[in-house]
Amino acid sequence: MSTMGNPANVFWHDCTVGKAERQKLINQQGCVVWITGLSGSGKSTLACSLDRELHSRGKLSYVLDGDNVRHGLNKNLGFSPEDRTENIRRVGEVATLFADAGLICIASLISPYRKDRDACRAMLTDANFIEAMLLSVFMNMPLEVCEGRDPKGLYKLARAGKIKGTAGFTGIDDPYEPPLNCEINIEQKDGVCPTPSEMAGQVVSYLDEKGFLHA
Repeated sequence: MSTMGNPANVFWHDCTVGKAERQKLINQQGCVVWITGLSGSGKSTLACSLDRELHSRGKLSYVLDGDNVRHGLNKNLGFSPEDRTENIRRVGEVATLFADAGLICIASLISPYRKDRDACRAMLTDANFIEAMLLSVFMNMPLEVCEGRDPKGLYKLARAGKIKGTAGFTGIDDPYEPPLNCEINIEQKDGVCPTPSEMAGQVVSYLDEKGFLHA
């Protein structure tokens, strides 16, 4: 996915302190929790609740929020398909570094295209680089629920044709491709959305069960 290629004169340098040592120091295993879903599905709410719950348990985590990274790291990117791909690629690269440091990195982005999410997952499976795991959390909320919330007023603007660009608004005139094999699926039960605490608890239980909360 890199736009620069892989120059022959660039080499990977290993340090004497490795991932295992860092994980032992903070008594947890680095991984990436990738939260995907439509705008208004509750991604940021879950990310912040999960971050707080992990903190309360003495675990070190960090949130990479889709809007926040566009204020700095990705402020030069727009919303064309190419820019969206680059946006996800950059976040994926940063997330792998956090995971390599032993942190639980919580990436919260719409990330509408399946190929881009798959590419980020692939970053975390190369044993010669970073041995971590990407956990996909799908905020499986119907479009009508997300549009009804519309916390940023973006659906209203999209319906009015006021969001212009080379790509449309995800869920309205640009597709969202749901995960095919996500580890965690968060959805309504009997038409009721789970609370932030319940959502965070579901993810924490998974992390605990899989051993990520211990070195």
